[in-house]
Amino acid sequence: MTYMSTAIQSIHELSIDVPVCETANRPGDALGDRIDLVRLDVSRRLNQGQRSEFGQFLTPSPVAQLMASMFECSGSRVSILDPGAGVGSLFAAVVAELCRRPMRPHEISITAYEIEPLLLPYLHDTLEMCRVMCEGAGIAFSGAIRDTDFIGEATSLLSGDLFTVPLPTFTAAVLNPPYRKINSESNTRQQLRTIGIETSNLYTGFLAATMKLLSPSAELVAITPRSFCNGTYFRAFRRAFLGSFALRRIHLFDSRQDAFRDDSVLQETVIVHAAKERARPVQVTTTSSASASAENDCLVRYVPYAEVIHPDDPEQFIRVVPDGISQQIVNRMARFNTTLTDLGFNVSTGRVVDFRATDCIMADAGSESAPLIYPMNIEKGRVVWPKRGKKMQYICICKETEDQLVANGNYVLVKRFSSKEQNRRVVSAVFEGNVLPERCVGFENHLNYFHQAGKSLDLDAAKGLSVYLNSTLVDAFFRQFNGHTQVNAGDLRSLNYPTLAELVRLGDKVRDNYPTQAEIDDLIEAEFFNMADTSAGDPITAQQRIKEALDVLSQLGLPGQQLNERSALALLALLDLAPERTWADASQPLLGITPISAGRPFTSSSTLA
Repeated sequence: MTYMSTAIQSIHELSIDVPVCETANRPGDALGDRIDLVRLDVSRRLNQGQRSEFGQFLTPSPVAQLMASMFECSGSRVSILDPGAGVGSLFAAVVAELCRRPMRPHEISITAYEIEPLLLPYLHDTLEMCRVMCEGAGIAFSGAIRDTDFIGEATSLLSGDLFTVPLPTFTAAVLNPPYRKINSESNTRQQLRTIGIETSNLYTGFLAATMKLLSPSAELVAITPRSFCNGTYFRAFRRAFLGSFALRRIHLFDSRQDAFRDDSVLQETVIVHAAKERARPVQVTTTSSASASAENDCLVRYVPYAEVIHPDDPEQFIRVVPDGISQQIVNRMARFNTTLTDLGFNVSTGRVVDFRATDCIMADAGSESAPLIYPMNIEKGRVVWPKRGKKMQYICICKETEDQLVANGNYVLVKRFSSKEQNRRVVSAVFEGNVLPERCVGFENHLNYFHQAGKSLDLDAAKGLSVYLNSTLVDAFFRQFNGHTQVNAGDLRSLNYPTLAELVRLGDKVRDNYPTQAEIDDLIEAEFFNMADTSAGDPITAQQRIKEALDVLSQLGLPGQQLNERSALALLALLDLAPERTWADASQPLLGITPISAGRPFTSSSTLA
């Protein structure tokens, strides 16, 4: 990296100490500290295979405290539901939060569900500690532990099966639901269907059942995977959720590892605060922090509700824009307003599921065979086939495969999956039909392919489309609403694109050698943004400078837990490096802690809100 030596030399020449960003702990309490010690001990004792199977990841105390701080709970009586309580970290944090407030409720009641026998003794202890705390604060307290399956009991209550027992009236729910897929024929799936809930993952099943149990105006705070915010799998849940609940706050962590660091959970998570009411607020508060324990260092934005959930979006995607750079990316993407339908294009998932077609897949060409293209064949914007590896890359052309193959032609391929460590989410390549003589081709199921009514695209349009999809701008935008490592056909359909003429013009600039990432981004800038108003700065350049700063901090030995965007911005502020300046331009201005924490000079050019 050419910038690395220049950056480190600048730091040494200016005698700047690399900032070590200490996390600001919330004022703790003995209850939270004690429960967190229990959580760590219990986490080691739980069967690891079972934890993965049932999605059992207990909530760390800093996360629980952050979630508890979001509740308003202004009524005199607070009735809290915790449908997957674990050792009680979440409801205990809410109780501690309410006991600290100057305006306290007169009464708090807890209903906690937990089916893991190992956790129940600890859960009873937590409930007793909550009772003692409330007694000291002059608050009446009651609590009940239900050692039964929450989904089973909730669906029975809601369908009136438990001898018409009246429904409980919960004014608040706090939850860290289990995360695992549920089979379409499972008992849990059948139970959820009895109350009109269709979902493929247990965490959204827990959320949906909880929503139905809450009384009007009740509040819900949940930490969940971010995956429900987009995608076809969660469309029905989003519609149900957004139809009866109003979002108030969404919190993101700068790193996917921070929320559950002790459990090595890499799923990207969000904390959502919502109220059971139809009236929508004018705006949603979006916050982000380097870690849960750095709540006082949260980056806060107030975003119009219609920008988080577009009123004309049939998919009801929840779009989280945590900072000014992200907002600039959204603004730039608004330059494109052509849909796939407008282009006459469509995108589909590869039809060949290799483990189901083993009898038809071959290592060598046969008398009637076709190329079989896998994600491994995508290399620097092109398709390299055949390619040495573990996969057999021919498929026979026969009756069994006739509906799995497409006519040979020009297609744009996009990988459906990326690793958690991969820098890019959207990875595209052009499949050029004239390179191979075969009459048809198979695309494996881990690929998406763009086509025109099932047939070939114009080659220049295909090249232009691939360049657009491989741009840093599209990848950065895609990550704003995609919280997992999948790129599904439905996600690609939801994007907007340049016009057909613009794609053809862009593709015409791609010659024999596919452009590098820097060349791609320069092409996009030159074709679409040179004539635009750039007074607010270039968000792609700003993101690249932040990435470089993180690389520099890593080389300088900053601890892993402090390698986050805030540390990068602090370093850039200390060096007075605006996005458009190079590392050789570093200087040493006199700055106070506030502008350094805010990431000046990035804020001065409106790239960070």
